[in-house]
Amino acid sequence: MLPASFHPASVPAARERGLAILGSTGSIGTQTLEIATLFPERLQVRALAAGSNGALLAEQARQYRPDVVCLADETGYAALKESLAGTGVRVLAGVDALAEIAMLDTVDVVVAAIVGAAGLRPTLVAVEAGKTVALANKETLVMAGALVQRLAREHGATLLPVDSEHSAIFQCLVGEDPTAIEMLTLTASGGPFRARPADTFSTITRAEALAHPNWSMGAKITIDSATLMNKGLEVIEAHWLFGLPPEQIEVLVHPQSIIHSLVTFRDGSTKAQLGVPDMKVPIQYALTYPDRWSAPHDRIDWSALRCLDFEAPDLERFPSLGLAFEALRQGGTAPAVLNAANEAAVALFLNEQIGFADIPELIEDALGQRTAEDGDSLEALIAVDQEARRLVHNRVAVRA
Repeated sequence: MLPASFHPASVPAARERGLAILGSTGSIGTQTLEIATLFPERLQVRALAAGSNGALLAEQARQYRPDVVCLADETGYAALKESLAGTGVRVLAGVDALAEIAMLDTVDVVVAAIVGAAGLRPTLVAVEAGKTVALANKETLVMAGALVQRLAREHGATLLPVDSEHSAIFQCLVGEDPTAIEMLTLTASGGPFRARPADTFSTITRAEALAHPNWSMGAKITIDSATLMNKGLEVIEAHWLFGLPPEQIEVLVHPQSIIHSLVTFRDGSTKAQLGVPDMKVPIQYALTYPDRWSAPHDRIDWSALRCLDFEAPDLERFPSLGLAFEALRQGGTAPAVLNAANEAAVALFLNEQIGFADIPELIEDALGQRTAEDGDSLEALIAVDQEARRLVHNRVAVRA
């Protein structure tokens, strides 16, 4: 609930920005809509897209009155169209329609918040359309970093990070010489099992893994946080966003999640971006960059903050992080294999078909079976993605 004391009308006038939110019913999408509610004269919701949650998408459409909505799951099209009859909102369905939304002339900023590999194609379309892309789908750069960056250069698109860690780095680099960077440090909460003995990992339940100590997120990203794969994916994303090799990117466990990332420069100075664990701040920064608009988001209570703790990640207990670094070093399609195998393994864990400790084992096995190649096209990357998923499912089937 937003404080009644905040008055958007007090914000100075600025050019209206049209938004398309791909993944509007997820955690990032719903929070993006909260930001839009703060600035109704400056952020206009032009398009909304969701995977299968037609009921919530219809509710959002009735509240924000976008020009068009899209449901990727075509089986829900009829119900959604009937629900929005008479509203004037155009209703689309199917994955191909996501691309149409990403190209709308009325859209300035595309918020790419579709979870997983499913978000790759519409994000690429937005890049090819020369849009500003607020990137909350880290898998896009993990799978296709080289392709995305090439297309962004060719079409004049702008990529702005939404992840709190990458937003923190981005904010620390404003006004700085990129060649002066010595090290990027991504912070990690450590997840719910930071202090749990490794010999008990085989008994971790779905409910335990979904109980994150600091952040409220979707199921997939919460499991990734518990395995530290989320941080591994962020390392690969940071490589593509900021153009640094893996040797200049590190991870530091910071349980309080107050410092979101740090940048150390060649003169020995380090800059950090701090804030409470709230995704609304990095979301808003991506929507309003290069400006900072007044907002009622929570502030740090410095008088109550007693300490900030740090420790190195334990790669023996959390091997997924090490696998991500190795995939980045291998290059080519290795990160795409890593991502696909992880998505498949996490889905199996959430369905209680495998154990928590099986996730990194399945990922390592898939990486070991890949052939060295470059993913220089969307078609090639999709093929690699599908093959990695097949390998994981086949391995589980053999075990059974």
